[in-house]
Amino acid sequence: MSPRPVVTRIAPSPTGSMHIGTARTALFNLLYARHTGGKYLLRVEDTDRERSTEANVQVILDGLRWLGLDADAPPVFQAARADRHRQAVDQLLERGGAYRCLMTTEEVAAERETARAEGRVIRSPWRDQAVAADDPRPYVVRFKSPQDGETVIEDQVKGAVRFQNASLDDLILLRTDGMPTYNLAVVVDDHEMDVTHVIRGDDHLNNAARQTLIYQALGWEVPVWAHLPLIHGPDGAKLSKRHGAQAVGEFADMGYLPEALRNYLARLGWGHGDDEIFSDEQAQAWFDIKDVVGAPARLDWPKLNHINNHYIRQAEVARLAGLVADIHRGRGRDLDAAAREALERTIPLVRDGAKTLLELADLTVFVLEQRPLELPEKVQALLTDETRARLGRLAAALAAQGAWDAEALAGLLRGFAEAEGVGMGKFGPALRGALSGAAPAPDLAGALSALRKAESLGRIEDALSHLR
Repeated sequence: MSPRPVVTRIAPSPTGSMHIGTARTALFNLLYARHTGGKYLLRVEDTDRERSTEANVQVILDGLRWLGLDADAPPVFQAARADRHRQAVDQLLERGGAYRCLMTTEEVAAERETARAEGRVIRSPWRDQAVAADDPRPYVVRFKSPQDGETVIEDQVKGAVRFQNASLDDLILLRTDGMPTYNLAVVVDDHEMDVTHVIRGDDHLNNAARQTLIYQALGWEVPVWAHLPLIHGPDGAKLSKRHGAQAVGEFADMGYLPEALRNYLARLGWGHGDDEIFSDEQAQAWFDIKDVVGAPARLDWPKLNHINNHYIRQAEVARLAGLVADIHRGRGRDLDAAAREALERTIPLVRDGAKTLLELADLTVFVLEQRPLELPEKVQALLTDETRARLGRLAAALAAQGAWDAEALAGLLRGFAEAEGVGMGKFGPALRGALSGAAPAPDLAGALSALRKAESLGRIEDALSHLR
């Protein structure tokens, strides 16, 4: 028989923001599916009805969409499948792989204390007793875990991981209200979604043993396991709020491009030689789950900034202008069509120095400012009588200038400095202040080019007429 086509899945719980670790797990699932020509699916594990709100589900969908990690089929919602989960429990009961347990909450607590003192897991006295389905007393349904031997997880990342069956308790499959529990639902859903490879965080490694036993008890094929190490902060500690952003939305708000974050996340625990920057197509061609390292990866902000700068420099200017315009609007600045055009002129001149879109927005503020600019005291101090006279002669030369591009303007500035017999330092800082006020700006020729002729001459005139 030929092997089954690879099917991977991402199965987040919509109980809050989408963590960056979940995003990396989704990426690895997608990359492996693409690498093998398989499918990549999404299941929303929304069984926590209080926290699994519609808004939280949308956060998951929006995060995956922003990152470019949309699944190959509409999402499966776990809560809607509770009847099918209960049918699987009925199968286990019929096969003798599960039993109804009448232990009360107090009895469970007492057994847990006894088991802890004896160094064993809890065992129910109802394990080998028959309880009818219509018994009026409240009961749970437990899985009848084998009490001897071992369960071996052949993990693609961790290697062979062995669990002694005697250390695995009889986990609850159905609660007293008839609602299925996590480990049961995951097995049933993965089986019916034809999932062949379960790629997830290594905080689920212990669940893999229990889920393997459920698969076997139902007579179903066990998927290939791959448990990814967690992402740590730069100091090696578990990623937390003190390390900065954790949620995908936070990275977006901080000005990271989705393609940059995809590239960076792919390098967290996996790599292809010394390649640091690569396309989605290359990542899909190279990625193999067996190449993921078992040690936790560390979030490296300088490296992420370096990669993001690369993608900012490669992105289409019109797209960057739209993203930067959104940032300016969010800061309370109204932009018309002329301002958008000014952004498109300016971005190619300043983006090499921007690590994030927020920095790119900062570098474009000067071109959006309205005349007259407010000149800071340090700029005013530069406007001595000598400098004013020189800027006046420069303004005349600029007014006579025909070609208004950065290269031509750079030549004019060099020629003017030579004609004046001074270095650029004698008038350059004052000219920069006149053109941009207190805002950052590119080199002088770039600033003049971005502002265009009339605006440049107007700003210089404003500075020269500024009362000291």
